[in-house]
Amino acid sequence: MTKKPVLAGAVVLLAAVAISVWYFDRKPADANTLVLYGNVDLRQVALAFNENERIATLGVQEGDHVKAGQVLGELDTRTLQLRIAQAEAQIRVQQQALQRLKSGSRPEEIAQSRAQGDAAAADAALAQQQLDRLQSIRQTTSGRAVSQQDLDNALARRKVAEAQLASARKAQQLVVSGPRKEDVAQAQAQLDVSEAALALLQHQLTQSVLKAPIDAVVRARLLEPGDMASPQRPVFTLAITDPKWVRAYVAEPDLGRIKPGMPATLSTDSHPGEALDGKIGYISSVAEFTPKTVQTEELRSSLVYEVRVLVDDTNDRLRLGMPATVRIALNAGPKP
Repeated sequence: MTKKPVLAGAVVLLAAVAISVWYFDRKPADANTLVLYGNVDLRQVALAFNENERIATLGVQEGDHVKAGQVLGELDTRTLQLRIAQAEAQIRVQQQALQRLKSGSRPEEIAQSRAQGDAAAADAALAQQQLDRLQSIRQTTSGRAVSQQDLDNALARRKVAEAQLASARKAQQLVVSGPRKEDVAQAQAQLDVSEAALALLQHQLTQSVLKAPIDAVVRARLLEPGDMASPQRPVFTLAITDPKWVRAYVAEPDLGRIKPGMPATLSTDSHPGEALDGKIGYISSVAEFTPKTVQTEELRSSLVYEVRVLVDDTNDRLRLGMPATVRIALNAGPKP
């Protein structure tokens, strides 16, 4: 019976000693080190095609590392290629029309217009001669050899010939002068419109290729070849591996002990003996929870603020959402 109190006393004494040793061993560490708990976080990109078309090929899977500019997928471009060929043919037609206007009339066309003018002049001269002959005969015969109707017909033929001659001369002037400046400008504007339409189609052709905007890891493949792509439907979700940070929360009493740039170390359960270096990159200026109008001292102490600790993860050990422990050296200055 006497052994039990002694044994119990010995156990209590050993526990007190152990607690004392633990307390005095941890006190210096607690005074110079702030321990926070959080989760690994990183940025993500949702990639989608800019055009509405069937997906032809996709070249990466979940977990693949991709480089900036790497082709990830392509759309079916057969219809677009036909539209481009049609636009190019239309441009060639308009280019030839514009060149014809700029070149003006050919020598053969000018010679042709002169010949037509000469023919009209000859017709007008012949009509005038016939009219003069009939008038002379009428005068010498006192109107008996030539009727008034014949004279009127000859007069009408002369007027028609003179009008045709004037028309031929105007046509000759137009051929010699060439096209108007307004016609050339109109043809040039039509060509510009067609070239702009072709440039738009060619831009759409470049948009049919999906490229990685940055070095990242494929987190999810959301569509497959044969699916209809659109700007509203992401094809891939990429996880940006640099930078990475741990999102943790610090209590309000410890907020004044840390500042951006202070060094920190990070450890995870998967690599407990291999700490990663980092530094404080961001401290939120707003409390995580909105405080009430009237606060007690205890309530103010429960407020927390978000802290992001940037991590140098060159071996890509950390994964999104992984729990991590952060230790901040309070007596160290900010990293450069």
